Amino acid sequence: MRNKQEMRDKVLLEPVSQGADTLRIISGYSSHAMASWHISQIRELFGKSVNIELIVGMCLTDMLFRPVHNSFREIMKTSPFFTCRYIVQGGTDHSKTYLWEKDGRPLAAYTGSANYTQSAFFGMRRETLTVYDIEEAEEVLDEVEADSMLCTDPEIEEHITITDRPQKLIVPSAKTEKLSAVSALHLGLQSVRIPLTDRSGQVPARSGLNWGQRDSRNRDQAYLSVPADTARSGFFPERGIYFTALTDDNITLTLNRGQDNGKGITTPLDNSQLGSYIRKRLGLAGGAFVTREDLERYGRTDITFYKLDDEMYVMDFSQPEGRD
Repeated sequence: MRNKQEMRDKVLLEPVSQGADTLRIISGYSSHAMASWHISQIRELFGKSVNIELIVGMCLTDMLFRPVHNSFREIMKTSPFFTCRYIVQGGTDHSKTYLWEKDGRPLAAYTGSANYTQSAFFGMRRETLTVYDIEEAEEVLDEVEADSMLCTDPEIEEHITITDRPQKLIVPSAKTEKLSAVSALHLGLQSVRIPLTDRSGQVPARSGLNWGQRDSRNRDQAYLSVPADTARSGFFPERGIYFTALTDDNITLTLNRGQDNGKGITTPLDNSQLGSYIRKRLGLAGGAFVTREDLERYGRTDITFYKLDDEMYVMDFSQPEGRD
């Protein structure tokens, strides 16, 4: 299989309709955004959850970005159906194998080039997956699981290196060492500004940050309105694809683009999470109506996004110097 839609359907979804209840994965690299999308998609299509047991294979030699690590841990806290392990001995594993089981017995297996990431299953890069012998797949997964450790293990950092800076900026220099931690992340990265006000300069009364300000809604519900030129630029992933934002105050948010033409960015697992986060930054009570005066008091009427890669962004809503 090389068609991305076919790969998603055959490898990640269709076995659930055949009664599969567990998916075991070994993937050289992975992302929490992919896991979040997959969990949500199965619930939406089939009205239930299945066990997803992920093993990440390249952590012994490649440093793991802490927000990614923390996000895997967070999914494990919130979903009893998801586990994430890292290979910590016996050498790295760059393979990609997907084994579905039903009642503890192998049902279907696939192997190939596609990591458990959205860039592999949605992006433009060519990937392939093919049917794999289920007994051999089971042997492979049993072997790597024996050499792995849960990402939530308190001793995990004694075995792998977890870094606070993304790989592409990991090499220090005299220039970057003089910058703050947040500024260093931004060095040389593509960025866009997302306004929090409409064309009249006001915060919309029933959309954007105030999307939930109506009957029968959680008043924290919110989305960020993406300008049309930004929506068409390719800066953000396509509509429906999940991505991760690391905020300037070290919070990790799972986001996606929704609404017509992907014009709204929100937190898909709970669309009040974004509004709650911004209100806390503004010093407002939960569910409060947001005004331009609130933003001016804080010191900003926009949010800046910096692109680290296709699934990871920095979301900067920091106050200007002199404000606190």
